[in-house]
Amino acid sequence: MLVGAYDPTAWAGLVLSDRPGRGFGFEFAVERDGERAEGYDLLHVVHEVGPCAPDASYARVSFDTYLPFGKGHDTPTIAKSGRVAGLTLEWSRNGQDSVVGRLAVSFDGVVELRGYFPWDWSGAWKRDRPADQADSESGVHLTATTTDGESILHLALHRDGDQVERDAIETRVDSDGNAVVVFPVTTGDQIYFTASLRSSCTARAIGDESIVHRLCQAELDYEQKRVKVLGHWDELASSITNSLHWMQSIKPESGRRYIPAGRRWIFPKANGGRDHWTTFCWDSFFNALELNIESSELARETLLAVLETQYENGNIPNWRGRFAGTPDRSQPPVGSFVVLKHYLRTGDISLLEEAFPHLDRWSAWWREPKGNALRRDGNHNGLFEWGCDIELLGESPASWENEATHHQMAAWESGQDDLPNWDEADWIDDAETLDLDCVDLNALMALDYECLARIADSIGLTEQASDYSARYREISVKVNELLWNDDIGMYVDRRWDGSLSPRLAASNFYPLVAGIPSSDRAERMLETLLDESKFWGLYVLPSASRDDPLYEQQQYWRGTIWPPPNYLVYQGLRRYGLDEIAGELAARSVDLFLKSWRDYQLCRENYDSRTGEGGGHAYQSWGPLFAVMGIEEFIDVTPWDGLRIGTLAPPPDSTLKNISLCNHIWSVSLSAEGLRITVDGEAMLQTQGVVVLRHVELQEESLAANTLALEPVTLAVTRKNGTSKEITVPPGEHEVTISR
Repeated sequence: MLVGAYDPTAWAGLVLSDRPGRGFGFEFAVERDGERAEGYDLLHVVHEVGPCAPDASYARVSFDTYLPFGKGHDTPTIAKSGRVAGLTLEWSRNGQDSVVGRLAVSFDGVVELRGYFPWDWSGAWKRDRPADQADSESGVHLTATTTDGESILHLALHRDGDQVERDAIETRVDSDGNAVVVFPVTTGDQIYFTASLRSSCTARAIGDESIVHRLCQAELDYEQKRVKVLGHWDELASSITNSLHWMQSIKPESGRRYIPAGRRWIFPKANGGRDHWTTFCWDSFFNALELNIESSELARETLLAVLETQYENGNIPNWRGRFAGTPDRSQPPVGSFVVLKHYLRTGDISLLEEAFPHLDRWSAWWREPKGNALRRDGNHNGLFEWGCDIELLGESPASWENEATHHQMAAWESGQDDLPNWDEADWIDDAETLDLDCVDLNALMALDYECLARIADSIGLTEQASDYSARYREISVKVNELLWNDDIGMYVDRRWDGSLSPRLAASNFYPLVAGIPSSDRAERMLETLLDESKFWGLYVLPSASRDDPLYEQQQYWRGTIWPPPNYLVYQGLRRYGLDEIAGELAARSVDLFLKSWRDYQLCRENYDSRTGEGGGHAYQSWGPLFAVMGIEEFIDVTPWDGLRIGTLAPPPDSTLKNISLCNHIWSVSLSAEGLRITVDGEAMLQTQGVVVLRHVELQEESLAANTLALEPVTLAVTRKNGTSKEITVPPGEHEVTISR
């Protein structure tokens, strides 16, 4: 049975499904002082985005019922400290096909439960007991049956102590066929519920104490095994996992779990109503990176969910829902990089085998012959441009797309919708692209080729691996020849007339993550990156250079800080061994994100690069990429560094615990004094001094790594007999092997 808050409109609810295409939903609403909050209204008054175990063993979320209702984005953003959660919802899977839960109430008003069939699922709800029998005696009992009659849900609720009068509970089936139960409540009330697909099992039969015990034990069990960070960066891991796991939804026709861009990012259908799901391209790949912090299974499902959106011609679209999508355009090709990282982390070769055909066809789509050129190489010079296939445009369910220019659609393909760089380009009708060879696209195409070569080689496709390696070399040469501006020491966009764009964006640093520049060029790029009149500062990285005329707009990609550029630039700095700067970028990104999370329990879409104030959607799925950078300061695995542990810019004492990589469970502590590593519960290494370890190989008889340090560092390896073996390594880069 799938169980979770899978209906994007109902954070305060549950969906239970025993088979794709059918199941049940129920959700809670609240009323107080003449105001009502239900569905998305509750999203805007969330008090705590609590734990949500990926196996559905425990979940908790609470809402601030003292905030004004129905204000949407205009709901006041108030610090959570000192405020009370008016409604707290907890639930836990109880066996294979049932769930138990509790509502804790801290306000005077009304709680309403609505039992319904989400999406296009159908059936009938009814009361179990006669209308003339007192609900107050044994709670409320409901039964729902799917249209095919093969699934039955038994739902039971009662209030703590059943001290409510008979006429104080209203139970009915409304005109839409939904079950409605109304509980007048006061502060201190507890409402218990059970939902079972197996047999009738009431909350009263299980008992209040049993439900409370189950919830407490499930919370404790999850807390003991979950990934966590303690110390200065406390909540770093939970800010990722809580946010992403609570955003889970499913494709109702297949039962596939996935992470939308956020609970508000389910597009409307062309004929009205809301689509059943909406999957965004590069958002989904980044979501898988975040999910891998704790749940490789959810990460795998999310990767498959986005790969399944591929059109017949190979395009993995900008976005796609069950009933519509964007066959005319794609989004930045980061998929192979994420899939490869997933494999290096988990060893899941079957995912590579399943994903490669999709990624291979997507790569071919960009360069497919079209007219006298290629689909996204309109001037046939070996470099790519953002574009839009006009002949494939269809009826769009998103109203804002109906009036969009072709230039705007090409900009949407970039994922950086209104980046000032695109103002330098014209739309070319014949080519159906912008007349701008873009740094971001070409760097990511190079990264895509490099990672596809590695994937193909890993699954024994030597010919394809050789082909992609050649493509990587060719495009890297082109980027270096045509997009490097030696006067300013940066890669820049190039117009088809040969002129170079004067505009710089955070994405102009993407060649670093693709390994394109020489070491000398990478060093020159740092001059621009660290220039506080351009990109560096307390709040980094602005999407557009601080000296761009449009920077002060701070509108979307005109200066605001976004997680994807920060993450990709961070990875690029690490690739070039620029660990100090990478660590500073990670720390400033973490501080930006954690302040919003700790103070307001928000997971913002973007941030003002002048003030650090969060903006955009309150719960955006790629927001925690900032926190992922912090996790990767402890430990990471990449195609170019292998298993990497440590940083040259450590935070104050912080410890990452219980993270799974490369078939081991790791705990890593960072501080200014050094590094401490525990593997599978056993102490492994402690250092005196700050160091980065690359290409870490843990063998039965030895520990090997490449070290990078600014000062002499002592490595102490714990041997199997409990003794310690120490060596001192000079500053710089060195290869070390220590016997165990």
